[in-house]
Amino acid sequence: MKNYLINFTATLAILILLQFNVNAQDSYLGDNKAAYRLTAILAKAEDSVMKQFKSKNLVWPPSAVYVRSFKYDRQLEVWVKDESAQKFVLFKTYKICMQSGTMGPKRMEGDYQVPEGFYHINEFNPNSNYHLSLGINYPNASDRILSDSEKPGGSIYIHGNCVSTGCIPISDEPIEELYVIAGAAKSKGQEFIPVHIYPIKYNVKSSMDYLNNAIKDNTYLQKFNKNIKEVFDYFELQKELPVILINRKGEYVIN
Repeated sequence: MKNYLINFTATLAILILLQFNVNAQDSYLGDNKAAYRLTAILAKAEDSVMKQFKSKNLVWPPSAVYVRSFKYDRQLEVWVKDESAQKFVLFKTYKICMQSGTMGPKRMEGDYQVPEGFYHINEFNPNSNYHLSLGINYPNASDRILSDSEKPGGSIYIHGNCVSTGCIPISDEPIEELYVIAGAAKSKGQEFIPVHIYPIKYNVKSSMDYLNNAIKDNTYLQKFNKNIKEVFDYFELQKELPVILINRKGEYVIN
């Protein structure tokens, strides 16, 4: 009975959060309709996620979630930890089913580039054209310095379905799971859920070979990758997230 109440409370908290979402990418369809649709989706997805957490000896709901995405490798990793844990544990790796653009960060509207850099989830959208979606805060402070000053682009989401013009599609069932996990962590008090987007997995030789060849004549991208790889290397070693600052040049700085 206790577990049932906890799960019901977490689901209710997500629905309350969504009720106050006024920045959805599509017009809001009405609280009752959205809540009714979302309740059925969340109930099924949460049951599946809870069973998966139990099979991996992970505590549900998680107190913290961290998402890493790799463009060339077409993978999106979901890392979690509970209140007693010091380090993140990999929960699951989802396949990115469609990719647009190429290596390098997003720098202007209409370039079809998936961003690269360090972001967080800033929106839960139950009314997406792509089933469900989680918005990320592109352009961040670094992008606002380095991207087109008038039209840097925006509306970047992790979403369902399998189309992309700069977003990260992982298809419908995976986005349902991620939506539930992120919502549960937010209801437990995680204000910022980090989303780090890399061009490749830097510890995979074939991926590194591809990247090095792709940017061999581009000194800007070489410098950019050296910069963001520092955060990747830190997490690989520590399984903890560093404090990431941004200097006046728009470069990321580990504190």
